[in-house]
Amino acid sequence: MELRTLGKTGLEVSRLGVGLSEIRSTDPSRVAEVLNAALDAGINFLDTSACYGNSEELVGRTVSHRRDEFVLATKAGHVTGGYQGESWDPKTVRDSIDRSLKRLRTDHLDIVQLHTCSVEVLERGEVIEVLQAAKQAGKTRAIGYSGDNEGALWAVESGLFDTLQTSFNLVDQNARLKLFEPAVAQAMGIIAKRPIANGAWGASSTPSSYAADYFERAQIMEAPGQIPEAPDHRILLALGFTLAHEAVDTAIVGTQNPEHMRTNIEWVENRLPIEDAAVAALHERFERLVGERNWRQLS
Repeated sequence: MELRTLGKTGLEVSRLGVGLSEIRSTDPSRVAEVLNAALDAGINFLDTSACYGNSEELVGRTVSHRRDEFVLATKAGHVTGGYQGESWDPKTVRDSIDRSLKRLRTDHLDIVQLHTCSVEVLERGEVIEVLQAAKQAGKTRAIGYSGDNEGALWAVESGLFDTLQTSFNLVDQNARLKLFEPAVAQAMGIIAKRPIANGAWGASSTPSSYAADYFERAQIMEAPGQIPEAPDHRILLALGFTLAHEAVDTAIVGTQNPEHMRTNIEWVENRLPIEDAAVAALHERFERLVGERNWRQLS
């Protein structure tokens, strides 16, 4: 599996990472199969959050004995899991970091990210100071922002964060147009979330309720006809598009299915890159539509 240096963090991460929202409430034996298949194949970037149900506990339970084999990222900020407090209060973020360390059964995190907070919260600066203090104390090696649109741009331009996790895929290319260049200029590592557009491209109906907006965009972008030189599988096209961009260090894909994980790995190792003509066609279609329809990043 190809590795990339994640910006100024110095962390070496696999181009394909694992998003861990989907494993919540999954049988631990199945989680162990998915995560061990990923680690065995050389995937070394795992991304979870305090608000992904019991995701952190499942990671700690199933693969903490392999801790030196992966880069571990989590997120903080929301009140979750029975915690009493206020979202985006410094104490909430501080306690969340300590709770994540226990749940994940580790003595350090590699990245702690603020999870989709507003520009107003960022401008107050208090929760950023909590992250900086955690980094200084050795609780995390790097700090990041996870989010889209105005919040993401503020985080990039502030120069205060080591990484940016943001939505990027073939039907949501705003990060390419507005965020990648300034983030690279700040030497930030870039983590692409939703890199396969929630499976919406080429689907006959919306894959899920939360994919409805992606499906609507996909239908509009697909209307002019087939993408030239596109690969023979719609998900391979979507994943290949995201990883065709040099600015993207790692793309996180979530699954509860070990076979899906193995397929994703095989595609990344043996069937990428996709053809430049396909990438260019998707650029052209998005750029033609984004201004007409005022498409923002889909959070």
